[in-house]
This record gives sequence, C-alpha cells and structure tokens, in this order.
Amino acid sequence: MTGGRASSSSPSDLLQRIKGFVRSLVEDLSNCRPISVALDRYRNYCSDPSGNCTCSYDLPKGKEIISIEKTSHACRLDVLLKVLLIIQQLLQENKHGSKRDIYYMHPSVFVEQAVVDRAINDICILLKCSRHHLNVFVLPRLVMGWLRFLEAGRKVDCINSRSTAYSVPVSLEEVEDIVSVAKYILVVEKESVFQRLANDKFCERNHCIIITGRGYPDVSTRRFLSHLVEKLCLPVYCLVDCDPYGFDILTIYRFGSMQMAYDADLLRVPGVRWLGVFHSDLQNYHLPGRCLLKLTSDDKAKAEAILLRCYLPKEAPKWRGEMELMLQKGEKFEIEALSVNSLSFLSEYIPLKINDGSYI
Repeated sequence: MTGGRASSSSPSDLLQRIKGFVRSLVEDLSNCRPISVALDRYRNYCSDPSGNCTCSYDLPKGKEIISIEKTSHACRLDVLLKVLLIIQQLLQENKHGSKRDIYYMHPSVFVEQAVVDRAINDICILLKCSRHHLNVFVLPRLVMGWLRFLEAGRKVDCINSRSTAYSVPVSLEEVEDIVSVAKYILVVEKESVFQRLANDKFCERNHCIIITGRGYPDVSTRRFLSHLVEKLCLPVYCLVDCDPYGFDILTIYRFGSMQMAYDADLLRVPGVRWLGVFHSDLQNYHLPGRCLLKLTSDDKAKAEAILLRCYLPKEAPKWRGEMELMLQKGEKFEIEALSVNSLSFLSEYIPLKINDGSYI
C-alpha cells in the first residue's frame, strides 16, 4: 500500500503501533465511548468493464468503520484483537508462525481459516505494513532450476541439483547474491505439474527456473517472483488450468488480488505472459474429447464475475477473449490433459509454445 504504508515497518516500530492502537481502545473504554476501528479500504479493480473507472494500486477507496455496537462487528473485533495479540508475541520473540498455527490457537472463536486471513489483512492495513512484516507465513512454495542465492547466509544452490525442489524463501529481506543463467521463469499453478517437470528433468534440458505457488500463490511466492524478475530481467510465463480458477490465479500474478489490494503494486508482475493452457490447445494438440469437463454453475458464476473486472479490457483484452471462449463453449480441462497421449508431452509443449510465440 504505497499510499498508506509507513516509512518503517521494523518489529520495534510495529510493536509501538500496536501499543498505540491498544492504548486508544483503552482510552475509549475508560471514557465510555463505544470502541470502533477505522480501516482504509483498497480496490485494485472493480466491475466496470468500460475502463472509465478510477481504480488504482496505491490509493485507498474510502474507509470501513468496525464498531462494537454492531453484533457482527463485535465478533470481528474480537478476532482481530486475538490475532493481533498472537502477532505481537511473534514480533516480541522474533519468531515466525503460519496462518494455520494462528487458527489452531483459538479454533472455536475463529471457526474457519478465512476468518483469520481476513483479520491478518485488516491488521496489515491498521499497522500500515505488508503481511511479511508480521512474521506470518504459509506452507512453503517450491522453486527449482538454474538459480543460486543466499538465504540468511545459507547457500541455496538449485543449480547443483536442477530437478530438486527447494522452498521459496519466506523472508525476502534475507535473500542476497542471486545468480542465474536461466533464459526464462516458468510459473506453474499446481505442484503435480511441478513434479511432472522435475521427473522429466525439464530444467536440465531447458535453461529455466520453475516456481509453483501450489494453487493460489502466497505473499512469499509473489514477492520472490517479483524480486527475481527485477534482479534477473527474465521473461515470465505462466501455465494454469483452462478453467475460471486457473485464470483467477493467473490474474493474481499479474494484477494482484482484491483481498490484498493494499499491497498489489508490490506483489504483482505486470509482464507475466499466459502460456496456456488454452481452449484452442484441444484442437492444436489433438486432445481427445474425454479430456473435457463441463463448467459447473459455480464455474460459470466465477467466470462471469471475472469478466467484469475493469482491468481486462484495458490491459489484457486477449486474456478476456480466452475467458469468453471458455464460457461460450461451457468446457474446461486441466494441464494434465496434455499428458493423455504421452506422460512427457508437457515437456515438449512448453518449449514449443515459447519458441513459436504462442502465448498472450
């Protein structure tokens, strides 16, 4: 959140902000004022496909007031304060914890993981920092290929074993001395595809770096990818399922997510190229009809909502066209469908499409 981020987000600074926030709540209580919290709201896209909107990556779009006087807000404040206490302990003890760790500290209160995720996002806005500053992480994502770097003084030498999966660094601040002779970076949606390429020794035969966010990418993966692109100046290709959820993951890499719109400009990679899979691949690569699945009602609703995003007609009209074709045909298929005739076909498909320029 460029427009609202504090100049420093060190642990000591964050602890001071937490202390100030709690002090203001105590003052409200002592003066018999109802507790309320004002949060900036960010929006990196809207549902105006005309392109005449004013969405931006760095300016808040108004405020949201969370008041204890509303029953639903009271529960939300309770969760926010419990999560804030846990984060305070992590910062004080210089430890890291996962979002799942936090959930299991009060499962009866949090009810589901999404409640914790929302509280963490609220706390980022409240403290004017990014999520990685809070010492909160998710399960590690994976990287392999022609890459070497230091992480907290420890050498991570992917080049020495190019088909071995290494964890994406949790803290980018601890990464230095990045070295690579790769020609491009390939981002794959799924771990199963990552492992297929590892088994095929894809990186050894194709000078590249492969990263997977294991589905929807976490902050560490998106920061690391953005950092690699900045340091190595390499093209980035993304391979996702031909369905609305794969497309949504693709857009998060390029445009950022609405849930973390306050940090979208720091996490997105504007130059991402969509390598596939496309609906047209069915005919181009002679895939049998049994690979196709019908779009469900949820799939169709997801696709229709995505098509309304304001940035698609302005910045990615060809991407939008592919989504429209998918919705029109009412069909979807997974990356793994490319292996129907040969397990190793995926390793041929990727360099073929890159060399032919068959990406958008």
